[in-house]
Amino acid sequence: MPVQKYNFKPFGQAIKAARERKGLTRKELAAQIRISPRYLASIENRGQTPSLQVFYRLVICLDVSVDQFFFPEKTAAKTTQRRQLDTLLDIISESGLRIITATAKEVADTEQKAP
Repeated sequence: MPVQKYNFKPFGQAIKAARERKGLTRKELAAQIRISPRYLASIENRGQTPSLQVFYRLVICLDVSVDQFFFPEKTAAKTTQRRQLDTLLDIISESGLRIITATAKEVADTEQKAP
């Protein structure tokens, strides 16, 4: 029985979006993870299958959750967006965290009241 090949296109799109959210150019990210910008462009735009080492570097550097790709039928414990928010929260002061907590509570209250 032939094994179905994994489609890396959604992964590439997520990598591109995460790179852009971090404000990195393709050239900057490629330099950080020690690959060519052309190879990175192929991963992002064509869904080229990255080597395991490159896959690992991209996930770690951009703080991307892989659960959404490997277990799409399950709700990921932490989506990429949640992981990125966690990273930002780690560098925010206590004063900033109080503001974010109050804002999050207001958003949650508003969403619970919405029909």
